[in-house]
Amino acid sequence: MANLGTETAFMVLAKAKALEAQGKEIIHLEIGEPDFNTPRNIIDAGIRALNEGYTHYTPAPGLPEVRATIAEYATRQKGVHYDPEEVVIVPGGKPIMFFTILSLVNPGDEVIYPNPGFPIYESVINFVGGKAVPIPIREENDFRLDVDELASLITPRTKLLIINSPANPTGGVLTAADISRIADLVRGKNIIVLADEIYDRIVYDGAQPVSIAAQSGMKDWTIILDGFSKTYAMTGWRIGYGLMHRELAERIAQLMVNSNSCTAAFTQKAAQEALIGPQDAAAAMVAEFKQRRDIIVDGLNNIPGITCKRPLGSFYVFPNIKGLGLSSQELETFLMEKAGVAALSGTAFGKYGEGYLRLSYANSVENIEKALAKITAAVNEL
Repeated sequence: MANLGTETAFMVLAKAKALEAQGKEIIHLEIGEPDFNTPRNIIDAGIRALNEGYTHYTPAPGLPEVRATIAEYATRQKGVHYDPEEVVIVPGGKPIMFFTILSLVNPGDEVIYPNPGFPIYESVINFVGGKAVPIPIREENDFRLDVDELASLITPRTKLLIINSPANPTGGVLTAADISRIADLVRGKNIIVLADEIYDRIVYDGAQPVSIAAQSGMKDWTIILDGFSKTYAMTGWRIGYGLMHRELAERIAQLMVNSNSCTAAFTQKAAQEALIGPQDAAAAMVAEFKQRRDIIVDGLNNIPGITCKRPLGSFYVFPNIKGLGLSSQELETFLMEKAGVAALSGTAFGKYGEGYLRLSYANSVENIEKALAKITAAVNEL
């Protein structure tokens, strides 16, 4: 257990809630959760499923009809054909991360992962005794990994490559050329790719995420992580899925049997409605996120000592705060205590996050503008 890390966002959220309980106003820009309610048609589908008796066990990999719906959706969205047998439904997106690393990585095997990146990647690699090999994600490369640098990190011990596009925490999006070059790099090397594509519907300015699974010869060597939390504001429903070769799917389902038994039946039916029902609410959320992105990026760039790139995806910004003379952790603490703004240190996402801060703009325009004013006032006192 000493090897297992955590997700700092929840720790900062708990600290913010404690300050709120003392009467202090805190604006929450730390947690990666849409502030919208789940669309009404999805809620109604969940209620209907409960009333229709979807309150029992399901097959470990999911209800057959929901797996079929996901396979049809994935075939359209990812650009490569999937069968229902290549879908495993799990409670949230994280089990696909956890089960993939648990099932594939033996002690000493190397796993290349993005840094700064979602902290659970590194946590689970260390937990199973693998060797965590960070690929730096740099601002000067628009927060995309450098494929030449990636090539230098691959060794005969490399078992797994993790990529995340659009990315948490940076909002970076890999280009089609990046994806093609990554596929060329790993093809034929017995390296499986875990592609975290949970944000692939939350993109802006014409960005077109490309799935590495659609590259020639890569489908069977790719495990795609996707789900409903971000696109459909369903974080509390705990519903996600993985797309993978059917032999891998059988093993991941085996881990489901040993851990969760199955994903809740009624949430699966709600998720099915999310995919086959109207997409207006999801599109409206992305449009609202784009407006918020522009407000927060412009506002941060007006603060002396801070610069911020305009991300092409997700609902995060990753501003450069090196001009303020504080470490990332120092600034996180300062903004919480001085400005009443909860944000995350860039180092919460790995050592290459030093000098940066992650802010989630999954909050109202009013609160974002208020947070910007508070940050400006606090920084001016440094």
